[in-house]
Amino acid sequence: MKRLFLTSLLLIFTTIVCSAQSVYDIRNAVDFFESYKMQTGEYSTFLTENEIEGSPFLNDEFIEGTIYTYQKVQFNGIPLRYNVYNDELQFRNSGEQVMAMATPEIVEKAVFGKYQLSYIPYQLSKKIKRGFFIILHEGELSLYARPVVDYQKPKEAAPYKDPEPAQFIQRPSVYYLRVGKEAAVKIETKKDLPQLFPEHQEAITTYIKKNKVKPNKEAPLVALVKYYNSL
Repeated sequence: MKRLFLTSLLLIFTTIVCSAQSVYDIRNAVDFFESYKMQTGEYSTFLTENEIEGSPFLNDEFIEGTIYTYQKVQFNGIPLRYNVYNDELQFRNSGEQVMAMATPEIVEKAVFGKYQLSYIPYQLSKKIKRGFFIILHEGELSLYARPVVDYQKPKEAAPYKDPEPAQFIQRPSVYYLRVGKEAAVKIETKKDLPQLFPEHQEAITTYIKKNKVKPNKEAPLVALVKYYNSL
């Protein structure tokens, strides 16, 4: 009986410690502006390109959101906007200035409107980079979307063609898989898709064929990753 009591006490204590480790220190936007200045010394300013058509942003208007840092600090009430072309998480400070985060590596998650972004490592041409990704599903295996915006230079007038201004062009998102805390890997082709799953490849191959999963279709990919995590 005494041993059972001690075991129960240990389980309760372990649960409390684990819960405490996942709790964020909650602060407001003013604290974010001040602490961010202290950590970096300065903000990174944002330069606009007013003569370029189209938009480089995921969301053109600022949306009040929350930033969760890897240091377990939660900042609420921050107007956020994501510049896809520059891969910048921007915010508007108390002086209505538009700034870009100079140290995005502190961002575990940024939540604003329908968007959830995380700053994570990913593979690019056999190198490890870091950047912002839209979180689609997180678990043992996680799925992310990488929005794409290209810049097209202005074109001069030519015979039978009018001049074209510079513009930002939105392209289809690219999808990445991430095992645990490893670097995310781009989903290239349907043929290579099963190889990106560390286990249960036979079951995954069967699921992909049965459900006609394609590497550029978001909903089927989310369902596939959820299925894998359930195995």
